[in-house]
Amino acid sequence: MVILDRTPAAPPGVASSPLQRSSLRVPREAASLPSDPILPYLRSISRAMDELGTGPQCDPSALDQLKCYLTECIRKYGDEYQYSTDLRLLKIWILYADVTESFPKVYMQLEEKRMFLEHALLYESYALYLCAEGKLQEADKVYAIGISRKAEPLDHLKKAHLAFLNHLEHLVEEADVDAQPSKKQKDAPSVVDPWSVSSRNTLLETINDDLRTFVGYHKSNKVYYGKVALTSSLNILRNKVIELGGRKYQIKGSTGTGAFAKVYKATVDGNAEEMVALKIQNPPFPWEFYMYRQLDMRIPEVERPSFGHAHEVHIFSDVSVLVCDYLPYGTLLDVINSHLVLDRHMDEVLCMYYTIEMLKMLETLHSVGIIHGDFKPDNMLVCYPSGDITEETFRSETKDEPNQGLCLVDWGRGIDLNLFRAGTEFHGDCGTSGFSCVEMQENRNWTYQVDTYGLCVIAHMMLHGAAMSVEKVPRAGGGYECQPKLPFKRYWNVELWRKLFSTLLNAPSNGSDVAALRGLRASFREHMCGNRQLVGKLSQMLAKQKASLCSS
Repeated sequence: MVILDRTPAAPPGVASSPLQRSSLRVPREAASLPSDPILPYLRSISRAMDELGTGPQCDPSALDQLKCYLTECIRKYGDEYQYSTDLRLLKIWILYADVTESFPKVYMQLEEKRMFLEHALLYESYALYLCAEGKLQEADKVYAIGISRKAEPLDHLKKAHLAFLNHLEHLVEEADVDAQPSKKQKDAPSVVDPWSVSSRNTLLETINDDLRTFVGYHKSNKVYYGKVALTSSLNILRNKVIELGGRKYQIKGSTGTGAFAKVYKATVDGNAEEMVALKIQNPPFPWEFYMYRQLDMRIPEVERPSFGHAHEVHIFSDVSVLVCDYLPYGTLLDVINSHLVLDRHMDEVLCMYYTIEMLKMLETLHSVGIIHGDFKPDNMLVCYPSGDITEETFRSETKDEPNQGLCLVDWGRGIDLNLFRAGTEFHGDCGTSGFSCVEMQENRNWTYQVDTYGLCVIAHMMLHGAAMSVEKVPRAGGGYECQPKLPFKRYWNVELWRKLFSTLLNAPSNGSDVAALRGLRASFREHMCGNRQLVGKLSQMLAKQKASLCSS
């Protein structure tokens, strides 16, 4: 039972029952509201719980009395519209489910009635029940459903889900220890090509049930029904209206084209002020939508705007359309090229600013078991703060506002480590010229290096205005170390940049790199904060850059 100590406790590292933090007691001010018929039941339930006690032994007659009050209250007011958003009644439903040991049935009832689906308490309580029952996979799905529905408070639900995932990882580690594999087994991790056709088909089959539960997922077994083929050229599609899910999208232009996908900007329902990006892919590809929903579930609310948003996806038998946010300021590649056409390189302070942003991105992603897999400047949308950047901008661990510096998009090659066995390593090439990490070039296994190598290439492009070539040089203590072939300019902060490239190009293992990323980010941040003139100069340069690029 949720309220009582005899209830199975929440697993270590997982929050205890939300009802233990949220009392059913009747507030004093509510006692003067006789017009509220639910109040007598709240008082009776509170008295019954007091009589029941909180120890392992409880009075059966008191428990029967509590069941009686809960059952009668649910029977009378469980379907009442006026209480359909009343948190008190939700708590009574949850307590009723626990006392009568019928939580799955109650959860389904509330789903069918469409009641309390916007409250995080419903999903957290049911997930904890499933966790106590040992149904961990089902518990994970319940958390995912609540987060995809943006149940409030959303940030609290995400933290509870993350605690659950950490607990799950701990259980897996304990199971591995108990299994006591031989040394040979320990030294031979599972190796997978995450982008092969067979791997993708297996993963898509694995996530199929989850996809159906995500808000914004629409699938049809028929071909796209519109008058104009979505695979047509921009000249044909321009100003054409595409109807999807009851909304009308008028295509206004193209923002990018790849081997399998085209991205267009479009207005929504004739409103020129509301613009979205439509990613049209042939053959249909739901994986990217899955990755966006994983980001919704795992990334803290304050960091979430740095990774793009997908509103919905429409899957047809011949094509898929992903509806995403549209940001109008171009990409980091546009910024780099804007300097090259003037035969200039980016100022070091700008390079540092964007490097700090990228380090924070990868630190956040890798800490929750997500790899982007295609980390390059044309997948970085540029954003601008509404005001001046201050020293506090760099010292704070939270953003002053959403979309402050960069927004990472294009998750079609994203890797969800939760879908693989712990310790899995990867092989295979990313297929993007100039962005294959050292491990790929040498046909070795890799994990996070696919992203960190991309960061190094981008930093090199910003500093030198050229792609990065790597060479191996002898180490003082023996062995070799990878480093960029082009030397650093003597007027740069050479030590900072040398440490960045040395650390990220020479990962000691395929294990977590979060601590290394955090340390590098702290070094750059302290350098920026140590000189107020740098912060002021950065604000001026960003304002000038925005005026130049956004007016062209």
